[in-house]
Amino acid sequence: MAIFSITLSTLSSSDTSLPTASSLSLLSFVKKLYTVAGPDSTDEIKSTAAITNWLSSGLREVLPTHVQPNLSKIGLSGHSRGGKVAFALALGKIATTSSKFSALIGIDPVDGMDKGKQTPPKVLTYVPHSFDLEMAVLVIGSGLGEIRRNPLFPPCAPKGVNHEDFYRECRGPACYFVAKDYGHVDMLDDETKGFRGKSSYCLCKNGKSREPMRCFVGGVVVAFLKAYLEGDSGSLEGIRDGHEVAPLELQKMDFLE
Repeated sequence: MAIFSITLSTLSSSDTSLPTASSLSLLSFVKKLYTVAGPDSTDEIKSTAAITNWLSSGLREVLPTHVQPNLSKIGLSGHSRGGKVAFALALGKIATTSSKFSALIGIDPVDGMDKGKQTPPKVLTYVPHSFDLEMAVLVIGSGLGEIRRNPLFPPCAPKGVNHEDFYRECRGPACYFVAKDYGHVDMLDDETKGFRGKSSYCLCKNGKSREPMRCFVGGVVVAFLKAYLEGDSGSLEGIRDGHEVAPLELQKMDFLE
């Protein structure tokens, strides 16, 4: 039985000059959503809902006959404003789906420019544990995301609308990891081509190298999905207990049971 994960990468409003196609898709299956962020996430939420609904009606027609999808185990993940879109869909804002998600992943999710300046639809309520998701959640944050790279642009993951706030509103089971010395786009490919690709090193505060952040994000996402979609929690417990060595220093790690 095949397990699928919908992966979104929609750049936050402070990242609109970045080439979205340069985002590294950690998990993909049918269609990757790469869109330049605008002031409203409604279209992205509706598109993701439509793709999820298509799984029930159209997926089997495009798979090899010997592959049977297990639609009771679907993961939804997103980076930056894509994280906001993932949370919004899982919470039933704007659109709903015929299939239920079993796991939700927010990779440095962002809900706007600042507290009080959330982009519609608003996801954060600022009420602790207010997200009624009924699924396991993983939130990954960047320690440098809330720091300005230069005075002309806001931080790429501003404090008040970032990973910390998303995790605070989660209920268990939930996992939270913050990479200490890495930034909002440090999970992208090492080489991002063109002028706009080069700008990904200029708009957001970055770590010294992208590879450790990318390896960590990929590893912890796989460990999380194995734990909550396949029932194999060995790798995730190894990270929590320190038996698995992370390729970077963690600023924070927390688990809600």
